[in-house]
Amino acid sequence: MRTLEEVQATLQIAKLKEEDLQKTIHCLSFGENVSSADYCLMELDDTLCKHIEAGQSLVIRGDKDERAVLCSGDKTYDLKIADTSNLLLFVPECKTPDQLTDSQEGSHVLHAKIWGFCNSYWELRKQRPKLKKLKKLLMENPYEGPALRGQEEVTENRYTMQDLLERIQASEEEIKTHLEIIHACQIDGYWRVLDFDYEMKLLGHVTQLVDSESWSLNKVPLQNSLDELAPLEPKEMIEHCLNCYGKRYTENEEVFYALDEDKVCRGTALMLLQNVVKFNLREFQEVWQQSVPDGMSTRLEQLKSVALVDRTSRPETICLLRVEDLPEDTQERFNHLFTLREKWTEEDITPYIKDLCGEKQTTGALLTKYARSSVQNGIKVFNSRRPVAT
Repeated sequence: MRTLEEVQATLQIAKLKEEDLQKTIHCLSFGENVSSADYCLMELDDTLCKHIEAGQSLVIRGDKDERAVLCSGDKTYDLKIADTSNLLLFVPECKTPDQLTDSQEGSHVLHAKIWGFCNSYWELRKQRPKLKKLKKLLMENPYEGPALRGQEEVTENRYTMQDLLERIQASEEEIKTHLEIIHACQIDGYWRVLDFDYEMKLLGHVTQLVDSESWSLNKVPLQNSLDELAPLEPKEMIEHCLNCYGKRYTENEEVFYALDEDKVCRGTALMLLQNVVKFNLREFQEVWQQSVPDGMSTRLEQLKSVALVDRTSRPETICLLRVEDLPEDTQERFNHLFTLREKWTEEDITPYIKDLCGEKQTTGALLTKYARSSVQNGIKVFNSRRPVAT
């Protein structure tokens, strides 16, 4: 290890003035058996630094066939190795200038051991959570209602929250938010998604009860609903249906629900479209309006991202096309959309690419990068930048 005199001699050779430098001089030396494979370095932004300093954890998630991601409690980050031409040293005992007091009058040497070194580090970039796999897992065993007498319930392919955290590349908060979006609920400690026909059966019970009791669509009493429908379905399922299709509120210590017109109309439309390839648009609109509760109005705007209207066919048609069924990868998504339709208007394609936008990114920027625009009959349309296999 170097002495202070040796350091001062080196400074003279280098023609450096001692008074221009910090009074504390670090003398670094390699510890025993140091290897570049001992440590991995990761660059964190201020938010993640505070997250770690507060005692919270970061988790790396991903199956063997997936690209690893890093998750905090509410965000997901892409992990990418960044190479550097400078050797990065891991020196735990080293002090930064703001940690030095320089209370001593003269220079002094501080010896520190190098614990490891790297020529690269992990770089983080916030990304969209990969949630398509979540519904795919839950659909392995959808909940179809309580088992009939004499039948045993299927217990395979059921997942707790911990199971989902180990399989899904997303933060816990992002997973919980998506579970709410896909109308999943917890049954006997496992997260289950309802079979769509069973979900529509529950909604039908609720809307028929509202009609028979002449209740306001904006004031459906929870307790009365549970009491009336208890002989038909479990109370937990009735309340779950009201949570999915209504907004809960309290008045005079009694719980009510205001049924959401858009959600009820969208669910009814999905039920009508699920078993047909295409539906005559005019006939569909008539049947759709007749199928929703009195007092609710159906509008095609309610079906953005779940159904696609073809105005060029004669007669005009509508078909089921849910954004959740499309590829998660941006290029694959555009390829798939241009396979379905050669040219898209911005109004038609936007609902199917909006979820691909990152922070501060617009659908216009995505279209500029992945599509080519042209004008057809005075309307701006977009087609693929590359040949698409049909």
